[in-house]
Amino acid sequence: MAHVVTVDESATACPTCGVFSSSVKGNVVTWPRDIPYGAGPVRLQWRKRRWRCREDACPRGSFTESIPAVPARARVTTRLRQECGAGVAERFSCVQAGAEHYRVSWPVAHAAFVAHVQGVLAQPLPPIRVLGVDETRRGKPKWVQDPVTSRWTVAADRWHTGIVDAAGTGGLLAHVDGRTAAAVTGWLGEQPEAWRAGISHITIDLSASYLKAATDALPHAVVVADRFHLIQLANDMLTDVRQRATREYRGRRGRKTDPEWARRRRLLTAHERLAPASFARMWNELIDAGDPGIEILHAYTVKENLRQLLALAPTPGSAVPDRSVISHRLWRFYAQAAACEIPEVHRLAATIETWWPAVEAAITTGYSNARSEGYNRLAKHQGRNAFGFRNVDNHRRRIRWACTRQHRRASTALNEMPG
Repeated sequence: MAHVVTVDESATACPTCGVFSSSVKGNVVTWPRDIPYGAGPVRLQWRKRRWRCREDACPRGSFTESIPAVPARARVTTRLRQECGAGVAERFSCVQAGAEHYRVSWPVAHAAFVAHVQGVLAQPLPPIRVLGVDETRRGKPKWVQDPVTSRWTVAADRWHTGIVDAAGTGGLLAHVDGRTAAAVTGWLGEQPEAWRAGISHITIDLSASYLKAATDALPHAVVVADRFHLIQLANDMLTDVRQRATREYRGRRGRKTDPEWARRRRLLTAHERLAPASFARMWNELIDAGDPGIEILHAYTVKENLRQLLALAPTPGSAVPDRSVISHRLWRFYAQAAACEIPEVHRLAATIETWWPAVEAAITTGYSNARSEGYNRLAKHQGRNAFGFRNVDNHRRRIRWACTRQHRRASTALNEMPG
């Protein structure tokens, strides 16, 4: 235990009128908590004096000594609050872990964290050139059972839309409720006009809601379709063809003795990642399977043609693909899709045709929604660490802080550069 007395002369000034007092009324003993020293905690015993205020115009009759390190009525020192807030923000996985380390309650640790981060998060948004928009589910859907029909229905399914810097270090800019066009348009409308004018591209998945929000709020920006979702759409098409062909030709679900079921993973694997012998074995087995195998291989070829088209997107340091190469691979994809009577393939081709301006922008610019997907993973990770968030404001604050570390490091490095 450490015994502490007040030596700061300013502690004798009345907090209301500021007049220094010389009349002691009594003594008070408090035990403020301070930062730990080594492995064990430090227990402070502060013997304070209570002073009389002799200013006739002051409504306060008496007051107890207080200093900036330990404000009036505070049970925790200022430096403990600051260190606890910084620890929760940078080192500990959740607020509860920081509270247990510094031996304070959860509300105290959380208030320290809020005080540490609110100034940084309240700063104006950095200039953004490429905006990314994607949705993430907040928690799990809640199901209820109808007492009459006994059927289960979704009672609540909470979604957030994450708006991120898709090509810079800005990180997660905001989390808005829902995944509708109105939610995204409303947030963009609240931002300064000069900030919106600096956005040249906006990357989205194949969502009609986000497309409407982009065209309404940012009519000058070029919409870019995410290539990952396009390839996922092609893989889903191939899976649907495989399952339907098996049901039609075999009259049942697939079994491990069926070649199309046994090779289902290889069908979804990129052609260049398959060994030549493995690809030849899969191809020959499906050819020998007859009509279902041939139909599946036709869908597989369409999927690979789409992959080759999207593979033209430039990587850092590479050149933009020539228009003639893009046109040739697009024609090859359409020609292969038109040469069959598979409805799933035709549906995929119609989707590419509808979204072609956004798909072409993805091929020529190389932009994607990869950062949005990465921040979605971080958001879910923070939710697991906290065992879920009941308060939406706490949820957004914690996740946004976790998703702006790269921006804070870049800002610190820029401020530390010599002039």
